[in-house]
Amino acid sequence: MGELDTRIRHYYTDLFDEDARLTTRSPQGPLEFDRTQALLAAAIADGSRVLDIGGGTGHHARALAERGCIVEMLDPVPAHVKTAASQGVRASVGDARALDYPDDSFDAAILLGPLYHLDRAGRERALTEAVRVTRPGGVIAAVGLSRWVAFQRAASGDGPLSAEALDVLRHGRPLRGQRFPAAHFHTANELAAELARAGIDQVVVHGVEGPVGTLLESVSAEDALAVAESARLIAELADDVPALRDQSVHLLAIGVVD
Repeated sequence: MGELDTRIRHYYTDLFDEDARLTTRSPQGPLEFDRTQALLAAAIADGSRVLDIGGGTGHHARALAERGCIVEMLDPVPAHVKTAASQGVRASVGDARALDYPDDSFDAAILLGPLYHLDRAGRERALTEAVRVTRPGGVIAAVGLSRWVAFQRAASGDGPLSAEALDVLRHGRPLRGQRFPAAHFHTANELAAELARAGIDQVVVHGVEGPVGTLLESVSAEDALAVAESARLIAELADDVPALRDQSVHLLAIGVVD
């Protein structure tokens, strides 16, 4: 994973503004943020002690803190940690695969980014570590990037399907040479199974943005509010329909530590 770790730090330090992604980059970001927070609020009680693993620049950590949660955040990108800390988040540089916390330290752990940047062994370690530091009966929430959405993007060009596009669909392998440092794209069933193998029970997978979330990336600022409200309603209605749920860019799996 050393090469991918380097790509992750380079991408988020030099190529992409993660701090703007959930706020001003496009209407898709606020929809993702609001839906994620609504789903977390239904699973994680106010005042819980929460570990935000791979928390970026701290947007979700701050939202959890605003409803009384005691939040610690870690991220592998020093620039993210600096931004989060400057805005009042208790943040440190860290690796999801090797958490520097004692067993049963938290009521909940959230991994809203690490899994899609890690290979299978890395994902297993990250989930095992999240379970270790979360008390029995506590909540784990983890995000994967939808394989179906990734395949649609990989197959969007003219001409026949490439072998690489079919690899995305069959195995969740990212396209070679793509700028975004993804390591894997999930199906909902695969994501749920990975959590279950780590000792997480009662897993439910949600589609965060719903089937029209990707369209918001190209919506003008003038139309953003009206379109985003419609997209949010569609996402909520589609959440119980697997074929529609899986068209969300982000799949959020939530379960309970056994």
